[in-house]
Amino acid sequence: MRSAVRLGERSDRAMPAAVVWLSDERARAADVAGAKAAALAVAVAAELPVLPGFVLSTAYDAAQPVHRQELRRAWTKLSHAGELSVVVRSSSTIEDSEATSMAGMFTSVLDVSGWEAFEEAVDTVLASRNVVPLIDGGSEAPMAVLVQPFLPAESGGVMFGLDPVTGRSDRVVVSATDRGPAALVGGEVDGSRYVLSRRGRLVDAPEDASLLSREQRHELARMACTAERVFGGPQDVEWAFDTDGTLRLLQSRPVTARGEEAAGGPVFGPGAVAETFPEALSPLEQDLWAEPLRDALRHALALAGTAPSRRLASSPVVTVVGGRLAVDLAVMPDGSAPRSVASRLDPRPSMRKLAAAWRVGRLRAALPLLAGDLVARADVDLLAVDDLAAMTDTQLLSLLESSRQALTSLHGHEVLMGWLADAGSSTLTAASVAIRLLADGRREGLSDDDIVARDPGVLALVPPRISGRIELPPTPDSLPAAGPTAAAEDDPAVLREALRLRARWVQELTARVAWALGERLAAAGVVADAGQVAWLTVEELRAAVRAHAVPADLDDRRPVLSAPLPARFRLTASGSVVAVVTRRRRSRGGKAGATGAGGGRGVGFVHDGDGVPAQGAVLVVRTLDPGLASVLPRLGGLVAETGSPLSHLAILAREVGVPTVVGVAEATTRFPAGALVVVDGTTGEVSRGDKERGAA
Repeated sequence: MRSAVRLGERSDRAMPAAVVWLSDERARAADVAGAKAAALAVAVAAELPVLPGFVLSTAYDAAQPVHRQELRRAWTKLSHAGELSVVVRSSSTIEDSEATSMAGMFTSVLDVSGWEAFEEAVDTVLASRNVVPLIDGGSEAPMAVLVQPFLPAESGGVMFGLDPVTGRSDRVVVSATDRGPAALVGGEVDGSRYVLSRRGRLVDAPEDASLLSREQRHELARMACTAERVFGGPQDVEWAFDTDGTLRLLQSRPVTARGEEAAGGPVFGPGAVAETFPEALSPLEQDLWAEPLRDALRHALALAGTAPSRRLASSPVVTVVGGRLAVDLAVMPDGSAPRSVASRLDPRPSMRKLAAAWRVGRLRAALPLLAGDLVARADVDLLAVDDLAAMTDTQLLSLLESSRQALTSLHGHEVLMGWLADAGSSTLTAASVAIRLLADGRREGLSDDDIVARDPGVLALVPPRISGRIELPPTPDSLPAAGPTAAAEDDPAVLREALRLRARWVQELTARVAWALGERLAAAGVVADAGQVAWLTVEELRAAVRAHAVPADLDDRRPVLSAPLPARFRLTASGSVVAVVTRRRRSRGGKAGATGAGGGRGVGFVHDGDGVPAQGAVLVVRTLDPGLASVLPRLGGLVAETGSPLSHLAILAREVGVPTVVGVAEATTRFPAGALVVVDGTTGEVSRGDKERGAA
């Protein structure tokens, strides 16, 4: 007998078994049983509640009669000679890995009764290995087939051992339905979303939380923690409670594309800088305009003493995300930063605030004189600029550098004057005056260039941009009231507007200098066209002018749509934006509204529904159809009226980094084809932009 066993072991190594039961140690090898079945075999060994079953190994060959006979014997045993129906599921060697789940990419067949139907189901599952939409080239991978009894479920769903959107490891997220998990992961139903602590305490739940009892929630949380210990990391678990209330683990795989928890750094916000720079800036625009603004704010904050010196020294003050500017709200003196509970309860001003008040008091006396002198000096310097066409390349580069220094001074004084200005001042702003100048020019039939040349104050109406021409906005239907325009020249509000306008003029000068250099580089064949200079840094521009050398990837640098930044957000370690949300939003009637399914933030034009979506398009659909998997890598965002963040398509979207939001009521009518849409997969916010495809 011992000899026969040893011979059998040698035979198994020479010719692997076609059928392996989950209780067999050999089933724990992914190259034999595929990743899905191997995980269940490990769970069986760990005494997790897994249904019995067997695997058609990767060595199974339907053309070999002995394999077919072995398969029939196993099916007969498991199904009680056909009395029980079974589930036939894929178990590829490339799915359910830590890098990619391939969720829902291969075929599974449920509730299979009878031998002939079972044979057909096996052939169907094996054939699904030929199409792998999310792998370049659709390469075929070894496929095993998992067979288990079909479980009539009283309830079922999907459970993540952490929050897959935020990355919080102290949470267990459960989506449950009164059907099996297949309906949920396939996008047929939304499911009820529960957020639990690791001990099963209810953190967040749907309005009707009766689907899962308190005991069941605790059971699920224990299973999540046990699976994490067994497999060495948080798991994506499909589960079901059978008709007698027994919890079953149907599938376990590593959580892929988990969200990143917000870094413990500062809270940023676009704040007032969005008024000056409402759109994303190119690299050269960032160097020319963002750097002087950052330096100016840092000097102004240090002079005013409104922020702790250590906090200011460690703060970036201004950050750039996707080309968009934002400020560190904690160092700003306007109260935009969240306040601690202690600071709200203690009415006494801190020593820092008292010191700041003293400094600002002294500034009130000196700043108007300094600001007035700076405005006069800026006017003289701007008028002294020669014709750009007559200047040498070296002179143009020198003008760029001196203009950056001038911007730092103008911004710094503008910021300080803004803090001193009366918020209720009735003095007209530069923008309101510019609207009247624009209307006068349009009535006279002047072109935009002529209007700017005659009345440069109209530049207050458009943000700076390195471009060959300026496009002024349409004339408004009604003009602002003239109001009281008379004010003292040393009025902080007047001086602030004067400083702001001069800063805009200096920005325009640098934009025109950059464009002039771009035209010269294009004429010399250094760049393809003048507009390419916007995608150089200042240092790269110097190298291009002096040595006719440009980066090798310059032709690949292209403007991309960048999502507007949230009012308050933090950055993860990798630089992803995570909005700061104080409470969970709910839709009318108290029901949970849109839910972020991960993927970060994105922006794009809504796909028109015909053909393959354009690269970067936002797809707005009614349901998360798994058939959309092949187009996911192209998308800039995915919005669905129904669906769960734990469905297969949502998981795949996270894996390929597509911002996804589900449960958006009437999304297909609210966001029509061609509309610019911002999708935040963290907060669940979907908002309209101010443009449509083809709009100016």
